[in-house]
Amino acid sequence: MDQKQVDYKVSFRKVRYPRLEFRTKELLVVLPPGYDPDFVLSKHKRWILRKSQFIKECLKDSAGKEICNRAVGDFKSLVFSCIERISKELGVEVNKVMFRKMRTKWASCSSRKNLTFNTLMKHLPEKLIEYVVFHEATHLIERGHKERFWNIISKYFDNHDELEKELFTYWFLIQEVKSLGGA
Repeated sequence: MDQKQVDYKVSFRKVRYPRLEFRTKELLVVLPPGYDPDFVLSKHKRWILRKSQFIKECLKDSAGKEICNRAVGDFKSLVFSCIERISKELGVEVNKVMFRKMRTKWASCSSRKNLTFNTLMKHLPEKLIEYVVFHEATHLIERGHKERFWNIISKYFDNHDELEKELFTYWFLIQEVKSLGGA
């Protein structure tokens, strides 16, 4: 892969399989010791270029957006309010709700029906917070991102593709503000 096309770093770690990560604007190629980075990069070149273009679009979209400065208490109240309403709509039961800073995702759902939300979500617009809560509550019905999962999401959010892209846009915007000493 031509480095001029996509900036990347290679990290050799004690992992079993190679993986590609776009946690920030830069590609991280995580490889087991002795793996050839050029082989992995050429094998996944189309995916890398597609993902890189997507990130460029998100960065461009982030230019006109501002992050919310919602208080943590207000954010938690909003999440609990969404959970109460959405769990009734979906007919699901949440065991426990937790909040913590997460480095790579907005939220998660455990097999024990616990939902964990990234405290950085407090900077998102309310519609995106509601979408993330709904997304995680849907995992109480369908664990993976299979067709059934997206069918449920589509019934409530026919624009889920746009919302997913907007979440990436805000992710990069929040990361940028954090790097400047905010958030």
